[in-house]
Amino acid sequence: MNDIFASDSRTNATEYTVTEISGTLKRTVEDAFGNVRVRGEISGYRGPHSSGHAYFALKDDRARLEAVIWKGNFTKLKFRPEEGMEVIASGKLTTYPGSSKYQIVIDNLEPAGAGALMALLEERRKRLAAEGLFADNRKQLLPFMPRIVGVVTSPTGAVIRDIIHRITDRFPLHVLVWPVRVQGDTSGAEVAAAINGFNALDPNGPIARPDVLIVARGGGSLEDLWGFNDEAVVRAVAASDIPVISAVGHETDWTLIDHVADVRAPTPTGAAEMAVPVKAELEATVAGLAARLRGAVSRHNTRKRQALNATSRALPSPDQLLGTRRQRFDEAASRLTRALTTNIEAKQLRLRGLRLSPAVLKRRIEDARRRVERDGDRLPVVFRSLVQGARGRLDRHASRVSPLALSRRLDTHGQTLRVLERRIDAIMDVNIERRDARLHRAALRLRLEPIEEKLRARRRRLDQAERLLKSVSYQSILDRGFALVTDEAGTLVRRAADIARNAALLLEFADGKVDVIATKGEAPKSKPAPNKSGGTQGSLF
Repeated sequence: MNDIFASDSRTNATEYTVTEISGTLKRTVEDAFGNVRVRGEISGYRGPHSSGHAYFALKDDRARLEAVIWKGNFTKLKFRPEEGMEVIASGKLTTYPGSSKYQIVIDNLEPAGAGALMALLEERRKRLAAEGLFADNRKQLLPFMPRIVGVVTSPTGAVIRDIIHRITDRFPLHVLVWPVRVQGDTSGAEVAAAINGFNALDPNGPIARPDVLIVARGGGSLEDLWGFNDEAVVRAVAASDIPVISAVGHETDWTLIDHVADVRAPTPTGAAEMAVPVKAELEATVAGLAARLRGAVSRHNTRKRQALNATSRALPSPDQLLGTRRQRFDEAASRLTRALTTNIEAKQLRLRGLRLSPAVLKRRIEDARRRVERDGDRLPVVFRSLVQGARGRLDRHASRVSPLALSRRLDTHGQTLRVLERRIDAIMDVNIERRDARLHRAALRLRLEPIEEKLRARRRRLDQAERLLKSVSYQSILDRGFALVTDEAGTLVRRAADIARNAALLLEFADGKVDVIATKGEAPKSKPAPNKSGGTQGSLF
């Protein structure tokens, strides 16, 4: 049975390994399709891999072809692949045995016709505009009169000759040319490097930095002008500190550099006209302004001179201005002489009328001394009478107060009174001595101070002492509505806690004394009689 099955499994077909089949397919595909150009839409593109290679697919409406771009070729591409872009890929077909699939290894990649270029251009324009690179608020103003003009263009074309010729005709100045290719794969990178290079120049270096840049090229097709649509060129112009004038193509040609440049010129010749003014026109303008300035200054001086002449005619002469004052000065000088003579004569008459002599001065001094001594003898008598009067008034007030209760206060007031009397006597003695000394000094100055004024001052001080005595007396306290409480022995009662129940007390008011009985907080049994004012006097305790 086993032999029968073994003989059935034998066949004449050749056996291949998986590797042999994969290698055979790879050689067959590569031999049959060495170099091909494939048109399709990019699908699944996510940017270059971390290794630098790019993997995506090319597809149409019915099929899909895997594609790969090695790192070395990816960096040489004219533009970067983008998702959904229709392209024409050039390369060779091969297989990948690891996943049993065939793919194209792309060597070159280009858009599929002008329509694709326009789509790519529009997408790039929208993306850069969204970043704000085309905004008007970031554009710079062109300098009115630059010193150096920088030109980025081809050194062999007609564009540079037109620019230099136009600048020479309008305003000859220094022109720096940075030669670049204006067409081809490297034109965009060269133009961006030229713009960055001009901005990197030192303004004070051996090659001075230009004040304005002109990026120029003649007309051409979209493919010819594609280098000026390069993203590197747009970003270089946006980052330029030097104002940039774009003059790429004819007036109907538009590139991305036209949107980002500070000013767009329709032609290279128009860019030269925008960059520099016309020297002859400036000279004519300056000459006209100078003539107007001279005329204005001349007319101004004429008007001021006429006004000055009119003012000078209206002013009076120096003799008219000073004549009246000179006459008044002469009259005052003549009056001054007469007045001095009259004044001297009057002083002499008054001096003769005084009849001053040592005897007269001595007699006047003796009279003044006698009056002072007389007033000084009367002064102690007057003060003592005033003190006795004050003591009498004090005694009358003291008779209303219990001697036992107010003995200490009376002694204090008596001592104060005696101290005041001694002070007054001492003050009087000192004042008499001072008065005598002042009298001698006053006699020398022929001036005496009236003693009555001093007496009035001493009387005011005595009245003040009397008012002070009244203010410290307990009688003034009773006048304000308070009462003096004493017990049967005449001892002053200061606190309610010291009063026993039914104790006999004596209340002294300002106008008399009243005997009362302490109830110790108990209410009175009968209603008290109304007082004179119509009210009732309640219990004091």
